[in-house]
Amino acid sequence: MDVINKLQQLIDERGWSTYRLSKECHLPEATIGNIFRRGTVPTIGTLEIICRGLGVTLSEFFSEGDSIEVTPELREITDLWMSMTPKQHEVAKEILKSVKKL
Repeated sequence: MDVINKLQQLIDERGWSTYRLSKECHLPEATIGNIFRRGTVPTIGTLEIICRGLGVTLSEFFSEGDSIEVTPELREITDLWMSMTPKQHEVAKEILKSVKKL
């Protein structure tokens, strides 16, 4: 996978400039500039920060196939799910199944 091309694709999809990307990620403009002007592949840590600024996970970034966009609502549901017990998972699944039938 060409990391730099993928980053360019994601910022193009959002209509952002590299300046906007640096602001969204809270990274120095020089860091973002080095990636695009010099072709410097970012470290995993930097890429994770950039992905967070773009609103995607590292997994989504490296996904080759269809991926699910993690919207704020989906992230909230995931965070809630992760904090629940197995018993609460079962109850939540039953509630969702009931709602789906409506």
